[in-house]
Amino acid sequence: MQPSDLEIARATPLQPIARIAERAGIAEAAIEPYGRFKAKLDLSQLPSEPRGKLILVTAINPTPAGEGKTTTSVGLADALNRSGRKTMLCLREPSLGPCFGMKGGATGGGRAQVAPMEDINLHFTGDFHAITSAHNLLAAMIDNHIYWGNAHGLDTRRIVWRRVLDMNDRALRDVVQGLGGAANGFPRQSGFDITVASEVMAILCLARDAADMRERLGRIIVGYTREQRPVTADDLKAAGAMAALLAEAIKPNLVQTLEGNPALLHGGPFANIAHGCNSVIATRLGLALADYVVTEAGFGADLGAEKFMNIKCRQAGLAPSAAVIVATVRALKMNGGVAKADLAREDVAAVRAGAVNLVRHIENVHAFGVPMVVAINQFGTDTEAEIDAIRQAAAQHGVQAILCRHWAEGGAGASELAEAVAALADRGAQFAPLYDDRLSLFDKINTVATRIYRAKEAVAEPSVLAQLKRWEEAGFGHLPVCIAKTAYSFSADQHLLGAPTGHVLPVREVRLAAGAGFVVAICGEIMTMPGLPRVPAAEHIHVDADGRVEGLF
Repeated sequence: MQPSDLEIARATPLQPIARIAERAGIAEAAIEPYGRFKAKLDLSQLPSEPRGKLILVTAINPTPAGEGKTTTSVGLADALNRSGRKTMLCLREPSLGPCFGMKGGATGGGRAQVAPMEDINLHFTGDFHAITSAHNLLAAMIDNHIYWGNAHGLDTRRIVWRRVLDMNDRALRDVVQGLGGAANGFPRQSGFDITVASEVMAILCLARDAADMRERLGRIIVGYTREQRPVTADDLKAAGAMAALLAEAIKPNLVQTLEGNPALLHGGPFANIAHGCNSVIATRLGLALADYVVTEAGFGADLGAEKFMNIKCRQAGLAPSAAVIVATVRALKMNGGVAKADLAREDVAAVRAGAVNLVRHIENVHAFGVPMVVAINQFGTDTEAEIDAIRQAAAQHGVQAILCRHWAEGGAGASELAEAVAALADRGAQFAPLYDDRLSLFDKINTVATRIYRAKEAVAEPSVLAQLKRWEEAGFGHLPVCIAKTAYSFSADQHLLGAPTGHVLPVREVRLAAGAGFVVAICGEIMTMPGLPRVPAAEHIHVDADGRVEGLF
């Protein structure tokens, strides 16, 4: 029987974190250990000037068949290190929501994992708890301010700051708070988002340092007065305390791959409802320490890569040198119309039909001026004819598709991929964001809809358009847009697979993240607080007689 990811991780001896730090060129004075195998890093003791080349790992649209973007990122970093190229891996931290929902774990797979697996997937170093607490402190101070006289005149109908929780819980999407009489404040309708959708999470991930984070926290708009004047976290004198709660969380986390290579895990916004990238601080640190940095952005390239290019790189002054698009035979067969139960049977025609999804992502990444390769993440049921079909589809668009066996073989199984990626990165890119800052906010939304999703157009109610106009008049028109939509399709309809064209992107709501520095456009039926599936992974997670966590996979 094939061992689970957890069994593989436990069977691999880990090195003390001080040895991993030494390998990365991190001074001992910069290490703040959290046990034997993980540590926080003191940025004041570390170099800050980026020198390395940035490599983005992205993917086709996700399916229940799996793609393996994190697994490929780990395997690529291990392979680059094996080749003698000093490489740092920079990933997001897992959220408890998916760990107990559908995924059951998010640290890679097989021989291509970051470790310690159980710690990273559960509480890790407490970053998500700190972000949740800082976010909810601001929520508490809003209601407290109203209770004690409402000096800033907040209109309780126009409070936009919801509470957050790092767990999938559909029952908390919409709530009524403050019931029980005058002692409990003023009743009002509100709700919860998942922590990874929090603006505080986005701020931590986009801030350049602690001072920038504190300034961004102060700019958070919590609501409006009757005259529609914005009220901020600084107005409520909340930002200082929020920054205090985040003082440790802003420090990047150092862990290791199963092959003993350094990895920085920091931050964890989702890419379907947030901007989907690890922290700027960790990425810039990796670029200062290593010659190559491998990072990933969540879900398919239409979400994670688009936001990586248009939001993270724009704000941080970063430019990727190369990209990897992860694809699998199984996922492309699903895009070609094959049911999950039938994926083990060879179906070259379905691979060819589903490859339109891969081709669309290739075209989109090309639009940013970034060279790329396709990584075919191999599964045991893949046939040579099916693999060749992917190679041919990529080659027709000038891109090499490389078969990768990192799940089974670790870095050795991604050596060909590493050589191809390094060659691209060494040549460099002509990177440019997709749209100009000077476009109107709705035109930016429409640009992403038409050029990335291939929609006919984006549409919105007059009230949404009026809100965007007010933000432009208030000085926020230069901000990039962060589109929240289903990850499973280029459209807002999760059932519309392949590479649809001519559809309409319905924008039902917009939210201003003034501190993070972008405008969120919520499209279709996407929810910023997910629910658990019919059979959540939590049903299979337990602690054995020896006190070890079981069921993570």
